[in-house]
Amino acid sequence: MGYIAIHRDWGRLDASVEDLGCGRSWQDIHRVQGMDLACPECQGRVFARVSQHSSRHFYHQARPEECELANESPEHHRLKRELAMAARAAGWRAELEVASESRNWRADVMVFDEPGRPFMALEAQLSPMTPDEAWMRTERYAADGVAVCWVGPQDRPWQRVVPTLRVPFPGESGTWQVRHGMASYTWTPRTLKAKAAWVHITCPLGDAIKWILEGRVHVHTGPNSTVWWTAPAYLNLAIERARLEAGAEAAARVAAAEKARRQAERDRRVAEQRRQEAEARAAALQEWRRNAAARAIQAEQEWMAELQRLAGFFEHAGIDAALWRVFMQMVRSASGKTVVYGDQSPPHGNGLLVYTRPREWSDPRLAGVVCPAPEALIRWPGNLTILVPGPTWLAQIEAAPRPALQVAVLNPVTGRSDFVNVAASRQPGPIQELPLLGPTG
Repeated sequence: MGYIAIHRDWGRLDASVEDLGCGRSWQDIHRVQGMDLACPECQGRVFARVSQHSSRHFYHQARPEECELANESPEHHRLKRELAMAARAAGWRAELEVASESRNWRADVMVFDEPGRPFMALEAQLSPMTPDEAWMRTERYAADGVAVCWVGPQDRPWQRVVPTLRVPFPGESGTWQVRHGMASYTWTPRTLKAKAAWVHITCPLGDAIKWILEGRVHVHTGPNSTVWWTAPAYLNLAIERARLEAGAEAAARVAAAEKARRQAERDRRVAEQRRQEAEARAAALQEWRRNAAARAIQAEQEWMAELQRLAGFFEHAGIDAALWRVFMQMVRSASGKTVVYGDQSPPHGNGLLVYTRPREWSDPRLAGVVCPAPEALIRWPGNLTILVPGPTWLAQIEAAPRPALQVAVLNPVTGRSDFVNVAASRQPGPIQELPLLGPTG
């Protein structure tokens, strides 16, 4: 079972929010005869249902073995929902089951920042995982500029190497409590005789998620290489303690013999070198973050320029620019090759030229045309695929005079891809080769 389903017209539905994320109500889909909903993972048909614990969700008509959402355990389902609710209660936009454009990760819960970019993934991890797998999956998110917090109910070795909250499932009280992963630094009174230690604290899960998203706590790696979340004030306290200890040791070395003094000087130099290395690493990290932000801005500017370039085509084809990215992904997935989009071609009925590049070093070749005007089909080459975004365009093509055609119907709303062989409407005249444009249209 899962919280996400796809409707042909309404798009993505999220059962964990009141308006389903698309301005609809639960009554619009629950027990509605003929309601056609699909799983975003396997595209199988799903239905809306309310569990015995009053939890709204979607279930498969026939559970497929290979679909992760269909085979998700009730515990995993429950923890994901709690994480999404905690993020939303803290004032953030959170969506369930969000995948990257390259499909190299899929977050259980993705939190978005104010500009609408993926900001932090909240991962409900109940299944076994090695520390190396946890580290690699965290780095995969970091490569896309996304932070991640792992949440699990039991003590596992991987929790020591990545940012984690250990949250057991609540009992009858129903209160979700963080038992491990949030740490404070205790040192009272602030003298060298008093003991100091990092202590893992217990707090409500909602508070922990709020602190993390607001930046009130940060990831810290302790002396034993264990990763946890803590506040900057505790880090400053630990630094203050370290400075006092260093001062006391320096005073003792000054009072010691000359041999001890020389050893203390060597220790000081080592400590200074470590401080400089730490500053250099921090500066490098800051530079990396700036570059990542600049790359994100540049990518957004290039995308907006591409949308502006294609504005005339969108008007001609009746395609919503907001769905163009999904349509592009479907074309790339259907072809299995690198895809390059040219310009509108009057000889091809003002359709958008689509080129493919079998290999990175090869020249693009014309492989298809998006949404050519039906009147251009009477002389259409039989080996040139037509790509359309839905059944409306397919109906226009089937109603036009034409030779036999191959049409790829790639619906960006439903995510469904169909390849249709359209028979000739009548005996066409001799097929004339349409002029081909260059590799970039």
